[in-house]
Amino acid sequence: MLSSRSAFAALFCALVSLVLASPSHAARCGGDFNTFVSAMAQEAQAAGVSQAVIGQAFAGITQDPAVLAFDRRQRGTFNKTFEQYVSTRVGPGRINIGRQMLQRHASLLARIEQKFGVPPQIIVAIWGLESDYGKGDIGKMPVIRTLMTMAHDCRRTELFQGELLAALKIVQRGDLPLRDLIGAFAGELGQTQFLPSSYIKYGVDFDGNGHVDLRHSVPDVLASTANLLHVSGFKAGAPYGEGTANFEAMREWNRATIYRKTIGYFADRLVGR
Repeated sequence: MLSSRSAFAALFCALVSLVLASPSHAARCGGDFNTFVSAMAQEAQAAGVSQAVIGQAFAGITQDPAVLAFDRRQRGTFNKTFEQYVSTRVGPGRINIGRQMLQRHASLLARIEQKFGVPPQIIVAIWGLESDYGKGDIGKMPVIRTLMTMAHDCRRTELFQGELLAALKIVQRGDLPLRDLIGAFAGELGQTQFLPSSYIKYGVDFDGNGHVDLRHSVPDVLASTANLLHVSGFKAGAPYGEGTANFEAMREWNRATIYRKTIGYFADRLVGR
């Protein structure tokens, strides 16, 4: 017997099927939210996402006003001096645990460095900053709802429509079940906070289980982080301080100069520099 949630999902899937029978067209932001959801369902099917995944992901979806409110508050996040910012992000406790992580995962990090050319201290610094090495807050927001809300908002609809389709593809590929598609206020996922499009583009199955799992698999998390930097032009053995080519390569991770300086500072502290 179907639960009420399953029955609703089945009904929604049937409605999606009817909508998808009409020609696909780009989803137009603003206006009626349910109309936008239906248009995104068409876009998803055109992108190769199954009706089953679409129906499950979009069933009962509503806007999240908290997401929009948070987004509008974030404009001044980096309006601090480097000294002010780094003092809040890189303290003795985080450094000490980072050094423990370098030792605990030394073999794994060595294999990652050999393959991708990114030194362990850079990878561990990012890991520490983004989620306290997987032990901190990696987000509690349902990613599909977050991204649908942001895509419906007209300021950056194209960006977030793309992220929404990428999130659906993560489920479609079997990398994460929908219940694990939980993230931060812009849809970032996992222990180093990948946007879904980056998850698809740079994710690496480094533990060899056939899935890219950036929530639970430390090998996948660290290797994928290194792969992003490698593909972006990070060169093995070269310096990574401000003004270097590697510093510019880290723009794909975060465009804010103050954040990239913090990564480099943290990395140096981890290895005693």
